[in-house]
Amino acid sequence: MNLFKTKGNIFIALIVFIAIVVISSFSSVISFLANYQWFGEVGYVGTFLTKIKTQLFLGVPLFIIVFLGFYLFVNRLKNKYYDETGVIPDEKTKKTFGLGVKLGSAVISFFFTISIVSDLWFDLLKFINSTSFNFADPIFGNDVSFYTFKLPVISSLINIGITLLFAFIVITVLYNILVMGTNQVKKQNEDEKVIDFEDMRRKGQLKFDGIDKKMVANVLKQISIFGFLLMILIGITLWLRSYNLLYSSRGAVFGAGYTDILVDLNIYRVSAILALIGSIAFLMGARKGKLKLALAFPVLIIVVTIAGGILGGIVENFIVQPDQISKEEQYIQNNIKATREAFKLNEIEEIEFPVNYNLDSDDIKNNPEIIKNIRINDYRPIKQTYNQIQAIRPYYLFNDVDVDRYMINGEYRQTFISGRELDQARLTDQAQNWVNQYLKYTHGYGFALSPVNEVSSDGQPVLMVRDIPPTTDTDLKIERPEIYFGEKTNEYVIVKTGEKEFDYPLGNQNAEVIYEGEAGIELSGLNKLLFSLRERSYEILISNNINSESRIVLHRNVMERVNKIAPFINFDDNPYLILNQDDGKLYWIIEGFTTSEKYPYSQPLEGSTLNYVRNSVKVVIDAYNGATDFYIADADDPIIKTYDKIFPDLLKAYEEMPTGIEFHTRYSQTFFDIQSELYRTYHMTNTTVFFGREDYWDISQEKYMGNEQTVESNYVMFKLPNREKVEFLLTVPYSPTGKNNMTAMMAGGNDNDNYGKLFIYKFPKGQNIPGTNMIEARIDQDSEISPQLTLWSQEGSSVLRGNLIIIPIEDSLLYIEPIYLQSSNGTNSLPEMKRVIVGYDDQIVMDTTLELALDKVFGNILEDADQIDRDEEVEQSIEELIIRATEAYQNAVEAQRNGNWSSYGIYINQLERLLERLQEEQGIEIEDEEGQSLEEQAIENIENTENTDTE
Repeated sequence: MNLFKTKGNIFIALIVFIAIVVISSFSSVISFLANYQWFGEVGYVGTFLTKIKTQLFLGVPLFIIVFLGFYLFVNRLKNKYYDETGVIPDEKTKKTFGLGVKLGSAVISFFFTISIVSDLWFDLLKFINSTSFNFADPIFGNDVSFYTFKLPVISSLINIGITLLFAFIVITVLYNILVMGTNQVKKQNEDEKVIDFEDMRRKGQLKFDGIDKKMVANVLKQISIFGFLLMILIGITLWLRSYNLLYSSRGAVFGAGYTDILVDLNIYRVSAILALIGSIAFLMGARKGKLKLALAFPVLIIVVTIAGGILGGIVENFIVQPDQISKEEQYIQNNIKATREAFKLNEIEEIEFPVNYNLDSDDIKNNPEIIKNIRINDYRPIKQTYNQIQAIRPYYLFNDVDVDRYMINGEYRQTFISGRELDQARLTDQAQNWVNQYLKYTHGYGFALSPVNEVSSDGQPVLMVRDIPPTTDTDLKIERPEIYFGEKTNEYVIVKTGEKEFDYPLGNQNAEVIYEGEAGIELSGLNKLLFSLRERSYEILISNNINSESRIVLHRNVMERVNKIAPFINFDDNPYLILNQDDGKLYWIIEGFTTSEKYPYSQPLEGSTLNYVRNSVKVVIDAYNGATDFYIADADDPIIKTYDKIFPDLLKAYEEMPTGIEFHTRYSQTFFDIQSELYRTYHMTNTTVFFGREDYWDISQEKYMGNEQTVESNYVMFKLPNREKVEFLLTVPYSPTGKNNMTAMMAGGNDNDNYGKLFIYKFPKGQNIPGTNMIEARIDQDSEISPQLTLWSQEGSSVLRGNLIIIPIEDSLLYIEPIYLQSSNGTNSLPEMKRVIVGYDDQIVMDTTLELALDKVFGNILEDADQIDRDEEVEQSIEELIIRATEAYQNAVEAQRNGNWSSYGIYINQLERLLERLQEEQGIEIEDEEGQSLEEQAIENIENTENTDTE
């Protein structure tokens, strides 16, 4: 017979499998050798090898066990098959079939092991190195570490066991079907008849009796041990599944509720006990060939589960819902406590802020550090401006603008900073060749830095650091302006070659340089071949510019770099650039987060399953050398402690960070936004208030760049109560839901002892404290400001509003909003900061500078020199108003002559508003040659227009 004559097919399959393994192994070997050298270059070989060693430690024994299990089991069935069917194969067929069993077992075991080990290795290490959270769940009393580090491994191991047992059961059933089929074929061949299964089915000859019943009994007997073990594992799984109730979303809050504990928990426990009893019943029934006894308990478990679901629905709808607050009270409290703990909301310092509005000019003068650091610029227009006036060449790009603070000329100043990166994608088509991309254009150069509170006469930022090479009028030290590692450095480069690198443009020529840093892997010996294969670039192998001192610099994108080294940490996708004033070098700082979705009762983030977050890591990357250091920013975080045990060469203590870099670390805006969003609800700790959402907050709204949006968190500088020094703080305001007044403001500390601390400014509830949207409405309704904004928008300009900033000062609040104008003509027009609006108490004023606006509110703010500037500003303002009024009048006359009454009305309205402003400035009235004022002419023309319309 030909049933076993498959040697040719098995041989082909073996060749194909070996070819796949060799090809994939070759690629893997290349990748391993390159990665090993790269991790060695950055100093994290231990971290790299930890994964490989653990996978081998776990994978090799698992492969051997699974292989032996499959092989011995299938080989036993093979030999049994010969005995039960009476088939006697020849020696060649027997050897071929034996080889197929070995190969099949090896292939199945290999892919099974790979699929298990790829995920389980890290969970196993976390299990072994787990750290206590010192916070127990209120239902089972287990520390959170059990759910975060241990339960995933236990569940995975049980699932592996269930998968293997189920596979053995399926193989056993298929084996018995094969035996039955072989015996039927053999019997038909003995009767010299051709089997026609369709004919047998029509005649009713395919019945499940006789030998079929014996086969079922035989199958049950053979799988009795497998079924017994499987039922035990199912019972354990059902017991462990009760822990998932801690993440239930059925009740009033996230986490186990009244119905979950009363019904579902007991259903799981009863089902688990039934499964354990059922394992014995299955073993006895299978041994005795009693199918009903074997399957009785599995069926009973299904019935209990269905009944539990129905009962749970009845309890939830008819017992809990009518009396939800009393039934769910303790579970609501569990949720509040866990959520506040998981997101560090229980350590917020409350500050009762009176808001007395008792500021005077002396208070303004006595707080110069606050006033000088009030932001009247916005990062979005600044980015556009930087790229227009400081990019210098088309291939340079300011990718992002960050807010930071520096000691400049002895003053603590809040600034904008952005690196001038070289984006190879912006090279011209003619310059897109291998030499230029990988040897020549290797790095960006310098940065732009400007204070947040200053603009030039044309409304552009005042640049403290500018141009190429960087120039500055300050005491900032800039020693290494080159940027080899950044946000746009997406390709590898080769340095220290025979081809000098482009450094920066210098007049009609270019300055060139040879890299002096330590980054890169030497391209000597076999490395040229290795990286030529890795990068699929024959140029690396044949280029005469590459010598024994040349180095290939990989993973230069800072985000790619950190994710390559530590993929188990979540990183903020917004790195920020800093200048270390101690060594004059540029560095990138990236925020790293540890997260979990297994924190019992903690509310998950909206649109996510994560319910635990810590900003536990600060990564510092040298923009020139690429040195990458991971610092522990939250030493109390159990997850980062566990990672530190797993990867002892990866993390450094925060105290080891150089002071010049530590000065610029910030409270993570991403983490702050998460906390501030959750705090809208979880500032309520009373269960009754929480359940009714009686004090639910919204993050305030503002008008920004022509649209209404939720207020973004902003870095600002002011003094915390009872503090003497101004601090760099991250803030966001709250309003009661559906209201425009402000009820509170959250602030996150960035400096010194206050780093990482949260503060909540609580405003008097009996007092109407204006929120940002209320201030925006006052601006729109102001009789002076609103017409001016409308006028500008009608004169070929777009009026853009910047962020509305709230500044606590003494016992009062200042509201500051910059106004930008951008010409509607041309795509390259720049936004110009033209006005500053100041809100205080019930006053709203606008002027060309913050100082002038404050002077309008408080008076006596300006010094003598400032007053001279103010007089000049007034004169310029009057001259500008006269010119505009004349133009509006002439346009109105022209429109009247043409009978264009719609345009005529618009110009007359503009004229009236301009004349009102002139009269307010100095009581000026402009007269024509006949001595009639323009205002009088406007009124007369309006009356004439009304008469004409009537006729």
